[in-house]
Amino acid sequence: MRRREFVSNTLLLSAVAMLPKFSFGMPEPDWRKEVSPLAKRLKPVGRALEMEGYYVWCNSPIMGPDGKVHVFFSRWPAKKGMGGWINSSEIAHAVADHPEASFQYVSTVLAPRGTGFWDGTTCHNPHIKFVDGKYCLFYMGNSNGKTNTKRIGLATADSLYGPWVRPAIPLLEAGPEGAWDDHCTTNPAFIKHPNGQYWLYYKSWNNNDYYNSTDPVIRGNRKYGLAIADKLEGPYVRFVGNPVVDYSRKGGNRQFEDAFVWVDQGKFNMLARDMGVYNQEVGLHIRSRDGLSWDEPKVGYKPVRDYVQEPPAPLNLKRYGRLERPQILFIKGKPAYLFTASQGGVYMTASSFILKIS
Repeated sequence: MRRREFVSNTLLLSAVAMLPKFSFGMPEPDWRKEVSPLAKRLKPVGRALEMEGYYVWCNSPIMGPDGKVHVFFSRWPAKKGMGGWINSSEIAHAVADHPEASFQYVSTVLAPRGTGFWDGTTCHNPHIKFVDGKYCLFYMGNSNGKTNTKRIGLATADSLYGPWVRPAIPLLEAGPEGAWDDHCTTNPAFIKHPNGQYWLYYKSWNNNDYYNSTDPVIRGNRKYGLAIADKLEGPYVRFVGNPVVDYSRKGGNRQFEDAFVWVDQGKFNMLARDMGVYNQEVGLHIRSRDGLSWDEPKVGYKPVRDYVQEPPAPLNLKRYGRLERPQILFIKGKPAYLFTASQGGVYMTASSFILKIS
């Protein structure tokens, strides 16, 4: 190799080595420059619902008429490992006198129903709401222990202590073959719109992208759609402009999941887990005037290490150090606490992790 070519190639390699880290093959933006006002208000309370022998996930809180905090959460046997959520999860109920007090297990409210039921192998993603004078527990179930039968359902009760009336069929089926959402419906986020309609946001992705992906870690591209009904029980009709949030256009297979939606001072807000827009460790906060077209994302919450110091990551916990499944507790109509799920804890499985919104 001639000296001029050698020097040129050396300089090029040096320049490449100094480029920023990549996420899904694309440059990773500096998330600390894009922190939302909400994220700046978060103060750590710490872990809750650390249960020996279980992974705890998907903590959805609500204030009860008894003045206590009720949490509906997913759990599955620790012996199943982190992947047990897809084929062994149940939804349980716990209560505390205050968001920063100890939560006590009350009962399991939704367990897999077995062969022949759409939620026969798992019950997951609880999302509790009080709507039209009844308690509504939106959730995801599947029938074969795999992602392609994940469907959103709705159980209802007159009391947070049940009994819960379970649906014979899902609330929302997957889209038609070839559609962006033909794989599943999952991760429900619900609001009753100010106009009186019932809006159900849901996560999905495309079968072809999932089964033929060359990425061994993240297959397909998760997007969010919207389905609207005139009655709580449905039918829910897909919005013609779906998906309403789609980060695939940003390149690098950027995506997101775990959305929670609320309306505050006339604006729609969505809090979600990032999957490559900034990185895998932060949350996203986006806002909208109409709930359909959303602003560019800001960072909605930070990595665990920014709130507390925890032991080094064990080898079996691949999602250690990040907060997932954000759900907000409202007190007197105002966002008061952020409930999330995080691997780790005293049993090195997973538990709730709570932050106060100051």
